[in-house]
Amino acid sequence: MDTCPLLSALFKYSLNLIRIFYVQVAIMIIGIVLGILFMWRPRKVIDIEIAIYRPFNWKIEPISMEKEIRNIRTMGLVVFILALASLVLIYYN
Repeated sequence: MDTCPLLSALFKYSLNLIRIFYVQVAIMIIGIVLGILFMWRPRKVIDIEIAIYRPFNWKIEPISMEKEIRNIRTMGLVVFILALASLVLIYYN
């Protein structure tokens, strides 16, 4: 039996906001980690992608490994910057 339904509703609403905040922060941290991984070990990322497609009987190979590594590093930089910017924006709002 709630003593004040309004307080109970506000408490549940604030808990949901806190959960949403932490989910957003977790997603941004995952983005930062993935961005660093993509920039630091692009060849390993390509090997993981090939391993993921292998059970589906799909053979993938980059036509130019140098271009693929450069593109993955660029993608990692973009993911890192966007995740970091999102983290900073959510912190200051």
